[in-house]
Amino acid sequence: MSSPTRSVAVVTLGCTRNEVDSEELAGRLASEGWTLVDDAAEADVAVVNTCGFVEQAKKDSIDALLEANDLKETGRTQKVVAVGCMAERYGEQLAAELPEADAVLGFDSYRDMSTHLRSILAGEAVPSHVPSDRRRLLPISPRDRHTSSSGVALPGHQQPATPTGQDEPDRVPLEQVAPATGPRVVRARLDGRPWAPLKIASGCDRRCAFCAIPMFRGAFVSRTPQEILAEAAWLGERGVKEVFLVSENTTSYGKDLGDLRLVDALLPELTQVAGIERVRVSYLQPAEIRPDLLDAMASTPGVVPYFDISFQHASGPLLRRMRRFGDRASFLGLLEQVRARVPEAGIRTNVIVGFPGETEDDLAELTAFLTEARLDVVGVFGYSDEDGTEAEGYADKLDEDVVRERVEQVQALVEELTAQRAAERVGTLVEVLVESVEMDDADVDEPRLVGRAGQQGPDVDGVTYLVTEDGGVPELAPSALVTARVVDSEGVDLVAVPETPAGDRP
Repeated sequence: MSSPTRSVAVVTLGCTRNEVDSEELAGRLASEGWTLVDDAAEADVAVVNTCGFVEQAKKDSIDALLEANDLKETGRTQKVVAVGCMAERYGEQLAAELPEADAVLGFDSYRDMSTHLRSILAGEAVPSHVPSDRRRLLPISPRDRHTSSSGVALPGHQQPATPTGQDEPDRVPLEQVAPATGPRVVRARLDGRPWAPLKIASGCDRRCAFCAIPMFRGAFVSRTPQEILAEAAWLGERGVKEVFLVSENTTSYGKDLGDLRLVDALLPELTQVAGIERVRVSYLQPAEIRPDLLDAMASTPGVVPYFDISFQHASGPLLRRMRRFGDRASFLGLLEQVRARVPEAGIRTNVIVGFPGETEDDLAELTAFLTEARLDVVGVFGYSDEDGTEAEGYADKLDEDVVRERVEQVQALVEELTAQRAAERVGTLVEVLVESVEMDDADVDEPRLVGRAGQQGPDVDGVTYLVTEDGGVPELAPSALVTARVVDSEGVDLVAVPETPAGDRP
């Protein structure tokens, strides 16, 4: 007899890479007969996809697990399961310190998640994940990895499932769980947004002194162009207009496939996928950016003028301590190369303030860079120790109060500079993807039509409010793509008036 239908809610924290993993998990569970629900209170099992990147993200993940556990008293929820980066990184330790989670499962559990959840619902004990350094699971040589990666879990890579009761990596063909027609993709959309993240690679080979991601995400592995195009086609069939290419390091894409220029050729192919109107590239390492890549991004119609470049700091000596490359002069030179090709480019970055050994001169070098760079968005993070990283062992740590003061100083400067950058766009044309109708933050009963210009990334960057010439709300539905003229700015956000019908490009 078949098992009774069970319901599951997948709660996602963290980055867009985690969102891809959640949708793949949801697709696998749906293919195994689970009913997907949005509200954890209406689910038999709440699967919390945690983030383990920085201290605040870990706290948010623990809060989400505790909130889901509370639903056992007030909702339908019977079990709470932790998955994702924090579960992978801490495993048994997290299970011991957070008994409210009924199970803590690592990446290796993803391909057979249905069996694990059914066991947990039946009251059976499922062993907690035992963490390890995932960099050691694949060969050191990138070119040897694809022949060895079938037995290593790579969330978001559409790997075939593992049959129940089998220890060997004898995988079920994807066709047996994927749709009978169309692209062979196991994924379920968990929202109705007109954009979606699309994972092109996992892991990272860099050894930045402050970053733990390679330890729990593993060595860098690219997906093949065929896999990426198939998933893009699947997304296009489901109303997605913009695909957001995500990875830990997009500039490394293809090195394990024997060709670092694969992404250059992939971009025009993606823009030709039915339904896909915009392609956005994320997370470029400045030391790995090639002129050919800039040319491809600048010259391919449909690739938005958006450059997400991970600078992290601008002081050369401090960057060396971080195990990174570059300095203020080289970074400004790179920005000149970008703007020479794409004058209207939107550029974002992240910076770390208060890294061990950071001097006042280092901080001055960073603020001078930010002032000259004219960036659209800057994420400012205060340094904190991450377990197992090289910087955790550095002796010259700054006092927490000093770090906090420097963060506040840089954040205040960034808010001023990015507002100025947004104001510079008044009078220019932008291509806007309409996303939603929202109420104003103020106590006003007027709705606002919200979208994103090509220069604005999802979730963490600014937005564009679309208005009519007289200040009204344009009659445009979410997923419409319009050319609009910027007439005002509000901090990093833009205000623009549509000038062309949906689908026209500036």
